[in-house]
Amino acid sequence: MPEQQPWEDPSGAVAGTGAGGATDLAMEEGGSLEKTPGGDEGGPAGKPRSLWSDAWRDLRRNPVFIISGLIILFLVVISIWPSLIASQDPLSCDLGKAQEGSQPGHPFGFDGQGCDVYTRTVYGARTSVTVGVCATLGVSLLGSVLGGLAGFFGGAWDAVLSRITDVFFGIPVVLGGLVFLSVVTSSTVWPVIGFIVLLGWPQIARIARGSVITAKQNDYVQAARALGASNTRMLLRHITPNAIAPVIVVATIALGTYISLEATLSFLGVGLKPPAVSWGIDISAASQYIRNAPHMLLWPAGALAITVLAFIMLGDAVRDALDPKLR
Repeated sequence: MPEQQPWEDPSGAVAGTGAGGATDLAMEEGGSLEKTPGGDEGGPAGKPRSLWSDAWRDLRRNPVFIISGLIILFLVVISIWPSLIASQDPLSCDLGKAQEGSQPGHPFGFDGQGCDVYTRTVYGARTSVTVGVCATLGVSLLGSVLGGLAGFFGGAWDAVLSRITDVFFGIPVVLGGLVFLSVVTSSTVWPVIGFIVLLGWPQIARIARGSVITAKQNDYVQAARALGASNTRMLLRHITPNAIAPVIVVATIALGTYISLEATLSFLGVGLKPPAVSWGIDISAASQYIRNAPHMLLWPAGALAITVLAFIMLGDAVRDALDPKLR
């Protein structure tokens, strides 16, 4: 029987050639180096994470987001159920205790009308949160729709909207509030919310317009257009999910600004009016007694500052998480 040659041995064909052995070893190692499900570069099924999942992961690790989120959660809870931490009536006053300081059961003292400052500070959160959230939703919805349509269709629609936004940007906010709200007799929050939406939408519209213009130039949008996708489908399915992030960031930061604007207008006497409970109203009333009873001004002003700061911090954290340039 003839002697078997080395190249006829199947095992020798791999072991006897350095190139073949190196190739097979590389293939085996390459297979073992595949990313496992749940790794750092993929989601639960080994797929790349989306912008939103990456942003949520970064937010959970950001102490600024955690602190501001807890403060805002507390404000929302006491806005819905203020009786959890304040058992008295904010409109119940005793002139015999006017301007008195801290007492048992009344840690913040009394204001110029003898009302409990602690109770009014707690109930004032409801007004501020309501104005901030409702105004932000209205501004974001109106501005996103108008700006998104202008950026997508362009042409005359874009030109007209741009000139309208220029007109609104030229109106001073406080002066506009003095003119617009001075003829309103209602003591509810809705005239203030309507005024903020009226003057606040151009900022969101410009952000949405620029974001849509950038998104519609991407290859996946051009491919969808070439495949015959309708304008509605491209807007809702391809453009909006990829253009909404800047709007969310700006709206989150603006929410704190709207709360501050409501307090400013109420301080000037054209926003909310008594018997409504508002930090701006209390600050305005306390400004006359700042020398004799500084506690009347300290607590509502401090609550307003902490609330505005919390929403601005939240907006900054969201911006850092959603901005790919910061990764």
